[in-house]
Amino acid sequence: MDFNVKRLACGAGLFFTRAVQFTEEKLGQAEKTELDAHFENLMSRADCTKNWTEKIYRQTEVLLQPNPSARIEEFLYEKLDRKAPSRITNGELLGQYMQDAAREFGPGTPYGRTLTTVGECEGRLGAAERDFLLTSTISFLTPLRNFLEGDWKTISKERRLLENLRLDLDACKTRLKKAKLAEAKAAMAPDFQETRPRNYVLSASASALWSEEVAKAEHELRVAQTEFDRQAEVTRLLLEGISSTHVNHLRCLHEFVEAQAAFYKQCHLHMQELQKELGRLPNAFTLNPSQSVAAAGPAAEGLGSPVEKDTLQIEEVQAPATGTRKAKVLYDYDAADSSELSLLADELITVYTVPGMDSDWLVGERGNQKGKVPVTYLELLS
Repeated sequence: MDFNVKRLACGAGLFFTRAVQFTEEKLGQAEKTELDAHFENLMSRADCTKNWTEKIYRQTEVLLQPNPSARIEEFLYEKLDRKAPSRITNGELLGQYMQDAAREFGPGTPYGRTLTTVGECEGRLGAAERDFLLTSTISFLTPLRNFLEGDWKTISKERRLLENLRLDLDACKTRLKKAKLAEAKAAMAPDFQETRPRNYVLSASASALWSEEVAKAEHELRVAQTEFDRQAEVTRLLLEGISSTHVNHLRCLHEFVEAQAAFYKQCHLHMQELQKELGRLPNAFTLNPSQSVAAAGPAAEGLGSPVEKDTLQIEEVQAPATGTRKAKVLYDYDAADSSELSLLADELITVYTVPGMDSDWLVGERGNQKGKVPVTYLELLS
């Protein structure tokens, strides 16, 4: 108990001494030991690294998981040292809804078949997104967080210790300065004419006492200087390690970019495949013949002849004198039948519209070749 009280009293006294020294420095009443310019640059660089790493880390979290509630949930699971449950991505959920809707509407209908096709593609996109999130978390977010929660905490702890030792050193310098001033005053020779002999003894005793105080202050100063120099070297080595941190974060950044590029490339391929599949599916944007008759009513029925859907013969189509345009092909396209024209990405073809043709298609010409081409694969040029 006595030992704990002594430690508490010693700690309180040390804290008070540091507080007094810090206050006097702020008021300009005490000198402060300044670190060299190289050390100051290292600390400034470390602070800059910490601040920007934290901002990049937080914004990357927002990019990978825009939902703040989901981020809070993952944070709580991490703090509780429990594995977060697997979360389905928005793309996978959308794909699931589309396929469920297709089963309700009828998988054999044009809308149902299209919903099934698009839903499967959205599911693949969602799976690719989940892989990207996992890869980015491991290769980029985790190293940044390890720096903020590991290396930076160690650097901050050593810097606080260095600042405390610096305050102790300056307090020792102040005590030594005051002791030397008091010793000089006590060593001043008294006036032999007016001073009684007893004062000579008091003056000599005071001078010896202050000499002991000076010696004690000098010893404390040497000890404080040694501890400060040792801590400054430790802190300097940690601050110089920021360069290695930059190299590590640079490697992680390259891995993040590679993962992002692979993800977007995979999404682009999935969408190209989806467009090709949709181009091969029959569309039902117009009513079928029986629906046309029903919609026309008795007047159509009274004609006595069924309404027939005209079949467009590509080989009989002639390019109009005006209205043709140039178009750039955006993606490769494989013709589904002889009425369509196969396309290669980035090539230029001539296109034009034909009365009665579906608005999703144009007639394209390349030299002597002619055929229907999907509008979604083209960029019309002026």
